[in-house]
Amino acid sequence: MKKGKKYVEASKKVDKAKLYTVEEAINLVKETSITNFDGSVELAIRLNLDTKKADQQLRGALVLPNGTGKTKKVLVIAKGQQAEAAKAAGADYVGDNDLLEKIEKENWFDFDTMIATPDMMPALGKIGKVLGPKGLMPNPKTGTVTMDTKTAVEEVKKGRIEYRTDSFGNVHVIIGKVSFDAAKLVENLNAFVSLILKSKPAVVKGKYILNVSVASTMGPGIKIDTNSFDN
Repeated sequence: MKKGKKYVEASKKVDKAKLYTVEEAINLVKETSITNFDGSVELAIRLNLDTKKADQQLRGALVLPNGTGKTKKVLVIAKGQQAEAAKAAGADYVGDNDLLEKIEKENWFDFDTMIATPDMMPALGKIGKVLGPKGLMPNPKTGTVTMDTKTAVEEVKKGRIEYRTDSFGNVHVIIGKVSFDAAKLVENLNAFVSLILKSKPAVVKGKYILNVSVASTMGPGIKIDTNSFDN
């Protein structure tokens, strides 16, 4: 695949052999953004995990200190008080079986995150085969199966990100927009890495974080020195 001229120019600013400090990397990400729109800043971390083993699969969520710069549409599947609390907290859509039917029959997916109360999970399970592949199935580990719909909605709206390791032990998340102040991006990045460090499975021996890189949407990858993090 031939890379565009802008990408080639941006790549020249990045020394592929160099490991940058977090601050240097974030400044470079801002400099090497090549899209006409306000691109996202993507963080990729490779971990020394054997994800075939259940105790080495990481999954969770974090409210970034400065949000992601993107407002997510939230759908809440709940009844009674929890449904009312979700509406008051600013959920975009609140319902129960009516909305599940809409998803199933009309292939309706006008939302980014789905939150459900535990009692609604059996009904959700019936459409798991359409929600699962889209990564929309609520899960207690990411705080999207909960009785506290108010907090869950507020956190997603504030800029909560979900993460999970892929089969190679990589984690990919968006930590903000290119237009963010560099200090805010650094703060978001450090908050996420410190959560990953806290989640280190006890069985992992030796180096845990193998490599870290950041990139803007369609921009070149920039490697960060893993010694910047206590690993």
